[in-house]
Amino acid sequence: MTKLREVVCIFFVIVVLAGTFQKNYAQGNDTTIVELYGQLHVDGVHIANKNGEQVMLTGMSLFWSQWKGQFYNYNCIKWLRDDWKCTVIRAAMGVEAGGYLTNPSAEKTKIKTVIDAAIDLGIYVLVDWHDHNAHNHLDQSVEFFTEIAQEYGDYPNIIYEIYNEPLQVSWTNVVKPYADSVVSAIRSYDPDNIIVVGTPTWSQDVDVAALNPVNDDNVAYSLHYYAAYQAHQQSLRNKAQLALNRGIALFVTEFGMCLNTGNGAINYDESNLWFEFLEENKISWCKWAVADLTETSAALKPGANPNGGWSEIELSESGLFVRQKLKKSCKSMFTSPDPGKK
Repeated sequence: MTKLREVVCIFFVIVVLAGTFQKNYAQGNDTTIVELYGQLHVDGVHIANKNGEQVMLTGMSLFWSQWKGQFYNYNCIKWLRDDWKCTVIRAAMGVEAGGYLTNPSAEKTKIKTVIDAAIDLGIYVLVDWHDHNAHNHLDQSVEFFTEIAQEYGDYPNIIYEIYNEPLQVSWTNVVKPYADSVVSAIRSYDPDNIIVVGTPTWSQDVDVAALNPVNDDNVAYSLHYYAAYQAHQQSLRNKAQLALNRGIALFVTEFGMCLNTGNGAINYDESNLWFEFLEENKISWCKWAVADLTETSAALKPGANPNGGWSEIELSESGLFVRQKLKKSCKSMFTSPDPGKK
């Protein structure tokens, strides 16, 4: 009986401690999301944490780095973590149009600033090669991701997004060969962190990619949508479901609630249908975009402070909605908890 009582006492202590940890974490203690989830990996059609449990990251994408680089700073990232409850931030390094191809050092510095902030703050970061023609810039991409993998590959915070939105090009003959080369370069220095690969037609043809996936088990595929655009509604969700049925993992690294132009009225009905689909399938997402523009997809009104600290009056209609969505997701799901304070 003595041994039985000891076993019962030990079990009781473990249950109490576990419950206390979960309660304290949900209330926002010093534990960060990366400390909780640890090394992520792709497990079938899901992203899983260090314990093999399915997880769903939710956050924001920064805007093209060459045009809204002022938001690529520590204080902004901290505000998005603490106030918006982001568990992931997407650093969208512009490549063409005055971006990395023109000023590689300046753009790379912006990305590293965000990576360093994410590591210090304990959240995940998507390192995005924000390019529509990445296959034409293979050498530059390999050089960039090799450097990032060498410098940051030991940190579990890193997620590589190697091709933002391929245009209407062949998956088999264009995008996949590019992906094979970049994945190989990254894996030379980082065998563990997830790599996300864009898909043709502005990262919509996930069903096509699923027929001939990259030869790496730790890869997910980008799915982008703009909810008010008719072609991005049920027909695209059907394509996404087909891709899942074929066994690949998806990551919505960019979406909007308006038209694919970034403007137009918000379609709340379709946006909510998408949120339901993502939550049902535990697909991680980043909303486009942290920028102070008049366009609908921008989360901030013109003139918003680049360092965060935004009042609700400084947020756009879509910004207000997604902030509440992020905060609600944090409160209601232990699989997407408070990213923590530091």
